[in-house]
Amino acid sequence: MSSLRLGKNSLLRKGWEFSAVYERGRRLRGAGFTLVYLPNNSGGSRLGVSVHHALRGAVKRNRIKRIVRESFRLARGLYPQQADIVFAVRPDFGCASPHQVSEAVAAQRAALAAKP
Repeated sequence: MSSLRLGKNSLLRKGWEFSAVYERGRRLRGAGFTLVYLPNNSGGSRLGVSVHHALRGAVKRNRIKRIVRESFRLARGLYPQQADIVFAVRPDFGCASPHQVSEAVAAQRAALAAKP
């Protein structure tokens, strides 16, 4: 059961970590979100969540962060492997459950793989 745990070592926590991903990372755009990822040498993926300030209310922003982290915890295989990932949420984000977030990420990865 500990393999499903999302510890602090699985999260981006420092501003310079987010900046490095934004500056040198690749982007995967979805409906209401963007995944920015940068390969790392830490042996596993790490997630950071950035919510646009136009989403009013701390309760709403923090709920979105919890939903995205839960999606990452349950479905790490859908996200880029061995990478630092920033999940940037835009104001038109409409996923209300971790399952919906996972489906949206899977759809964008499939669309990227289908491009010639």
